[in-house]
Formats: sequence, C-alpha cells, structure tokens
Amino acid sequence: MNEKLKAFERLLGVMDDLREKCPWDKKQTLESLRNLTIEETYELADAILVKDMQGIKEELGDIMLHLVFYAKIASETNDFTIADVMNSVCDKLIYRHPHIYGDIKVNGEDEVKENWEKLKLKEGKKSILSGVPNSLPALVKAFRIQDKAKQVGFEWEHLDQVWDKVQEENTEFVEAVSDFKKDPSKFDKMEEEYGDLL
Repeated sequence: MNEKLKAFERLLGVMDDLREKCPWDKKQTLESLRNLTIEETYELADAILVKDMQGIKEELGDIMLHLVFYAKIASETNDFTIADVMNSVCDKLIYRHPHIYGDIKVNGEDEVKENWEKLKLKEGKKSILSGVPNSLPALVKAFRIQDKAKQVGFEWEHLDQVWDKVQEENTEFVEAVSDFKKDPSKFDKMEEEYGDLL
C-alpha cells in the first residue's frame, strides 16, 4: 500500500512542479486538455485491442496524468481537489453497490446493472440515457443508448419488430432531410432523426 501511495504522491508532486515551472503546462485549461484526453483514451483503446501490455501501462499513465492535471487546475480556482474527486468516486461506488456494502441481494450481473441504473435515476439523472455523453462518436453513442435501454427492458422479441422500427425511423429521417433541404434551420431535427435511425 505504501508503494502505491508514494507513487501517487510523486505524480502529484511532478504535476505541481510542471504547473508552476513549465510554460506549456502553466497555460493549460480544462478546455485545452479536452481533445488531448480524448486522444489519449483512443490510444489506450488501441493498445488494448492489440494486447500491448507495455502500451496499456503507458497510456494508463497518460490518462492518469490528465486526471491529476484536471484536478490541479480545478484546485487553483478552489472548485475541487484530487482528494474530492477520489472521495466522490468512492462514495458513488459504495452507494451503487448495495449488494456489497448494504443488504441488497442480487442474482447475477443483470440484476447488478439494473440496480445500477435505478440508483442513478434516484440520484437525479433525468433518464437512463442521460449518462450517455453528447460528444461520443455517433455509432458508439447509438450502441451505448441501445445498451442502456436494454438494461431496463427496452428490447424487441422478434427480428421483424426491429426491422419495422428501422423502416419507421428511416422514413422519418428521409422526411427530415427533405425538410432540411427546403429550410436549413431544420438541421437539428434532421440530425435527431439520423440519431434515431442509428
């Protein structure tokens, strides 16, 4: 345990030094790091796909640097600290795992996922879909939405029902494209229908 804490303290110390002494690190903001963080996440995904354990270790380090960087920037404006971040995620994990930290009984992974989504709704999430980031690539977003909908029983029993729905959504998308061609202000509606089709 001491070795882990020492390594984490070392990273925090290096981050403090960089933020104070490096011109590039000094000028970074939450917004300026965003795209770099997304890129690092994709680099981790690539390393995982090819089972490059050394690459995975390096990319995890890069992502951890970003997490510490965001917390450092936020601490400078007194918004939150790295300790706040870590305590917050621990509190959330304990709350969302009542089968470990409480007296809830579950029979398998499906019930764990179902309870997880119900607890998120209790926390004030507007819907089960509110946890799907807007900035996900469209196809990934479509898969995540379907996965979340499935977790609460939104699934078709027969393939022909799915196909009927696809045709319905395609018709709505084609109509939205036609409307957009006549009135460019209807882009958002066209984009929404495209998302439904995906």
